[in-house]
Parts: sequence; C-alpha cells; structure tokens
Amino acid sequence: MDLTGKTAVVTGAARGIGKATADLFASRGYTVARLDVEPGESILPCDVADEKAVERAFARIGKIDILVNNAGIAVRKQSLEIAREDWDRVMGVNVTGLFLCSRVAARSMKQTGGGAIVNLASIMGFSGGLFPNPAYQASKGAVVNLTRALALEFAEFNIRVNAVAPTFVRTDLTTPIFSNPEVLAKVMQHTPLGRLPEVEDIAQAILFLAGPAARCITGVTLPVDSGYLAR
Repeated sequence: MDLTGKTAVVTGAARGIGKATADLFASRGYTVARLDVEPGESILPCDVADEKAVERAFARIGKIDILVNNAGIAVRKQSLEIAREDWDRVMGVNVTGLFLCSRVAARSMKQTGGGAIVNLASIMGFSGGLFPNPAYQASKGAVVNLTRALALEFAEFNIRVNAVAPTFVRTDLTTPIFSNPEVLAKVMQHTPLGRLPEVEDIAQAILFLAGPAARCITGVTLPVDSGYLAR
C-alpha cells in the first residue's frame, strides 16, 4: 500500500505500547505525530483530558488518517480507599480524553473521505480482574462500549472505530505486578498460552485494525490476551 502522505496520530507515545506503536507505524511509512504529557524527542505535548490542549495539538497536525488512542493511566486502589480526585483523573484521561481526541480526529477525517480510530481497551473492560482496580476497570469497560457507539456514529463518514484489549503487558504501569513473583504467578495461572504479549504484539494488532486488511471491521474490541478471556 502506498502510504505517502498518510498520517497516524498516537497518544501516550513517549513509552510503552504507545512508543512501540508509533515506531511500528513509522517503520511502515506513515508520518507519525506522537502526543504525550511527558517531554521527549519528537513528542508533541498534549494532555488528552484538556479539551483546549487537544484542539491545539490536532490543529498543528492537520490531516489525520489514523488515530490511536493509547494514552491511559491507572490508580490501583480499592473502592473504599481511592480518592475522588484519583477516580476523576483516571476517567478524565482514559475515557474523556479518548472521546475528545476521537471527536477532533473524526471531524478531520470526515472532510478527507474517512479514516480509522483504534482505542486501547483492556481485558479489564470485560472482567472484574484479578486485583482491585475499580477506576481502571470501569474506564476500560467504558472504552469498549464507546468504541461500539463511535463505530456506529462515524460509519457514514467511512471512519472505522475499533479497539485492542491487552492482557498484562510489561510497561511502567504494570511494574508492581511484574516485580512481584507471587502476583505474577497469579497472572500466569490465568494465562492459558503460558506467555504474555510484549508491547510489540499489541502494536501489531493495532496496525492490523488500522490498515486496509481490516477495511470491513468496525465496532470490534480485539483481545490480545494469551487466552485470559477464554477461561
């Protein structure tokens, strides 16, 4: 496929899944706009939960063919302990931020004949999880259904909206899990394939859903979970 002039926007692109995804898209010939709140080389500063910041960042990018809503945070505290401010921040980034970016991108895609949006959900959007993490779990459940809702709404503009739902992947967010042998052992007990995906595996799934091979796929959340949800 000729990708000359094709632009992909990746939020939360400074590290982890976002960086792996941005790097993969760049290696395939896309012009990649990397958004993040963290400073870094080639990073366009943007807090996705800030509507004005989103509008400014996307205005600088111009034409958009693909949006990857990867930016996300977690506050692993039980329901009886989590502060309202922490709950609001998780929802603000994981749900509201995704909505704001999708809306701005869709307005651009509508004018240019269509595009693709891929959201980062999670197996926790389908499951109560192994460990108490109610804000994150609720936010990712919202991502799953918001993906469906936007897919239906944007279909008339030739904009496809899908999501990827990773299992536990080694990133900065999951350091407490991967650094605790007992906790990691519990994760592996719920991993039928006996191996967990790397960030590059998630990036490959995102690339597939964003590309022409998935031209008739919309409203779907694809688990990349080594069999976690099959149990």
